Amino acid sequence: MSRVIVLDAGPLGLVTNPKLSAESVACAQWLQAHITLGNRVLIPEIADYEVRRELFRAHKTKGVSRLDELAKILEYLPITTTAMHQAALLWAQARQQGQPTAGDKTIDGDMILIAQAMNLAIPDVVIATTNVGHLSRFIAAELWQNITPR
Repeated sequence: MSRVIVLDAGPLGLVTNPKLSAESVACAQWLQAHITLGNRVLIPEIADYEVRRELFRAHKTKGVSRLDELAKILEYLPITTTAMHQAALLWAQARQQGQPTAGDKTIDGDMILIAQAMNLAIPDVVIATTNVGHLSRFIAAELWQNITPR
């Protein structure tokens, strides 16, 4: 059975960055290794939004093109009403427990990402990220470098 990897905005931004830093090349190689092994890698709509808005803001058309091309190769995970309802519940619960993941006036993309991954209802799902902190309180999340291809 293949592993299911949901990309957070950090790794998604790295692999679509047209400036080839050592980290972005390593991330692209990591992603290719997972694809080659048949692991299911998903681009959640909220991560696409977070990366795309910054690319538009910075007028990085090559980055937008790379993001569009990647979306043709990988599976795209649209935001659903069910995921948004789950995200709202998680957001409220985190605040009730005194552990918010973002400011009270923010939409909190992390909660939407978590809910999108949760709603897959797959046991071996992990969010690949550059910041495990808030995510790992709710769902399996690892630094992308620590998710070894298998």
